[in-house]
Amino acid sequence: MTPPPFRRKAAALFLTLILPMVWAAASSADPFAALRARIGPKDGVLLADETGKVVFSQNGDTPLIPASTLKIFTALAALHYLGPDYRFVTEFYMDGDGNLKIKGYGDPLLISEVIADMARRAAAETAEYRDLVLDNSHFSDIEIPGVATTLNPYDAPNGALCANFNTVYFRWSNGRLASAEPQTPLLNFAAERIRARRSEGGRIILSREADETALYAGHLIRHFLDKAGVRGGDVIRMGRVDPERDRLVLRYASPYTLTDVLSKLLAHSNNFIANQALATAGIAAFGPPGTLEKGLRAARRYSNDVLKLKGLQLAEGSGISRSNRITARAMGRVLAAFAPHYRLMRRDGNIFYKTGTLSGINTLAGYIVSAKGTRYRFAALVNTPGRSARRLAAGLAKIVDVLD
Repeated sequence: MTPPPFRRKAAALFLTLILPMVWAAASSADPFAALRARIGPKDGVLLADETGKVVFSQNGDTPLIPASTLKIFTALAALHYLGPDYRFVTEFYMDGDGNLKIKGYGDPLLISEVIADMARRAAAETAEYRDLVLDNSHFSDIEIPGVATTLNPYDAPNGALCANFNTVYFRWSNGRLASAEPQTPLLNFAAERIRARRSEGGRIILSREADETALYAGHLIRHFLDKAGVRGGDVIRMGRVDPERDRLVLRYASPYTLTDVLSKLLAHSNNFIANQALATAGIAAFGPPGTLEKGLRAARRYSNDVLKLKGLQLAEGSGISRSNRITARAMGRVLAAFAPHYRLMRRDGNIFYKTGTLSGINTLAGYIVSAKGTRYRFAALVNTPGRSARRLAAGLAKIVDVLD
């Protein structure tokens, strides 16, 4: 049926005059209009409220490189398999020949202060030993994709028996080497490697080659055993504990719970801690020795069976590999599960967050708490070089104030 002439004129007037004004009003009222213009095709952004309702999403289902925001997921997987109160241990055994054997279990916070306390505890159980034997068999060789051979701490290798994140912090003082940490002595073992690498100052990274990481831990443990009054021989070597023949002298539990460990992981974005936790989660799921493959298998099982994630591809647990992928929507689900632990994150005003940075990659994920106390979760995965995830997060924070 053809509309009467006056209806046709009214319809034409609506299309030519009224409708554009309605669209313009709607556009000016859209709090996300300016935000949308800042998001490129290689970026993904999501904002959701406490109920899970998606308030804003652009490219939310595009798999993108997460960089270090992946550590939020790794922390969740570790909590799932190990529990928040889990403590890493280090064991001391005495064999029939009087040798003291130390077995590592992947403690990522085996730092100088902890080793000093551990040595004092060991001194209460034994007064002397012959050789110091190191057992790092709880982990197999772990090579993390994306890690390079540099002096940067984020490239430190992983292992079952490691001290001070497998790094040595030093300085030159009047032409002589000195420790840059009052709690850590500069041992000859480390000084030789600093000179061999002709390092001018700062940190060196210990190598997995020739058991260098475990041997450094052994030298540091012997130093603190000496200070605690435990007499020992000069030999430090690799070996294995025989639990049927060797006598357990001390089972030292770290003073840090897994919750403490993850707090430091997120605060300092430590790649070493992330993959130590991932390997240990793999052991909890599939038994020792710890490997990257077991850690990934455990993490994927958690992702698929518990979080029901889509758009997640894992190459390792720290985010250093450019082969990792996650969507903004999947990150939103990760943040929903991590919500009870959100205070472990760094804080800037009303934003709790984790950053991620690789060359050309800039990401941010976390929570925005409104003035009324509503906790929104957000992900800004920027894979366009030169664009800013922080700027997007700031825009989301302003919108939350309006929405709430």
